[in-house]
Amino acid sequence: MRLPIPLFRAGLGGLLGDRLVLMEHRGRTSGKRRFVVVEVVGRDPRAVRVASGFGARSQWYRNIAANGVAFLTVGGHRRTAAVARMLDAVESERVLRAYARVHPRAWRHLDAAMRLVQGGAACIPVVEFTPATG
Repeated sequence: MRLPIPLFRAGLGGLLGDRLVLMEHRGRTSGKRRFVVVEVVGRDPRAVRVASGFGARSQWYRNIAANGVAFLTVGGHRRTAAVARMLDAVESERVLRAYARVHPRAWRHLDAAMRLVQGGAACIPVVEFTPATG
């Protein structure tokens, strides 16, 4: 998901629809800015939820878990400071079931790919982002 990064950084991420979000995070060791585009698997007016398809070993997931620094670009909102909350397994499963109901075809592809990458039963953690206050 590196290809869409230049589009988002140029302000053209909206061309890709509202199911993708550019996440800026900090390296847990280097402190350097890192960028990744991930699919939105759930949202409401105050939260965006994204899944870590590579599980807890994903670099962006590990960085967010370590330092919680994140800025999101999604829709008309550019580089919005966000607070991350790692959902537990039960909450993650609930979000992913809802996603599967709304996007069954996309879910089949995501689930199959993650099972392949993770070597069997996929454990897909979800992170919920809400706007940072103050």
